Amino acid sequence: MGTWFDRNFVEPGKLPLLLALAAFVVTFLVTRTITRLIRAGRGPFRNITPGGMHIHHVVPGVVLAVVGGFGAVSSGKRGVAAGICAVIFGVGAGLVLDEFALILHLDDVYWSEQGRQSVEVVILTAALVGLLVAGFSPIGVDSVSSREAGGRATAITVLLLDLLFVAITLVKGKPKTALLGVLVPFLAWVGAVRLARPGSPWARRFYARHPHRRARALVRAYRHDRDWVRRARRFQDLIGGAPDRLPAGG
Repeated sequence: MGTWFDRNFVEPGKLPLLLALAAFVVTFLVTRTITRLIRAGRGPFRNITPGGMHIHHVVPGVVLAVVGGFGAVSSGKRGVAAGICAVIFGVGAGLVLDEFALILHLDDVYWSEQGRQSVEVVILTAALVGLLVAGFSPIGVDSVSSREAGGRATAITVLLLDLLFVAITLVKGKPKTALLGVLVPFLAWVGAVRLARPGSPWARRFYARHPHRRARALVRAYRHDRDWVRRARRFQDLIGGAPDRLPAGG
């Protein structure tokens, strides 16, 4: 076990990234647990309101992310200092992204429907960093063989095709798939080949004169949202807490 860990994490210099990911995930889960307890009025935790001003946890998060980030850059990929800075950065990033929706909307939407965006960003960030820890390289660099890499033209062509598929997926209104496709080209290829989301730039440009294709895109989007969005929201509510329900007519 120790040999496997050293070979896959310590020697390649991935240990700080692994520590940052672990600190990020743990910080998010602990923060959500505490905020849910505060919301329910349970436990010893309370909002920090010196002088009547609510201090959101994004504030210490920014400080920790800055300290840990600059410390990590200056300490390199190995050593105790690199590990400590990685943990500090992971904690700070977890606190910041837990309130991503607040930063985006410049409003306290933590327990509103818009607050789900924070949970989505945290899950997406954890997935992307997890792929990096697992050894995936951006835009399919890891899929290029050593022989192909020897011919620069072939390697550059493969990378440009991957990047093109990512761009098409993004224009088709699938930003999450496009982002994951940067690390896993297969996802970008699937997103680029399948129908665009209604209202996306691709749909407005290429489906306007093709009502049959536009209808298929609408039906597919409806079925996708019906089957998957509900499940995704249940998962988000499980780990992040359900948003406040608006009163009828509100």
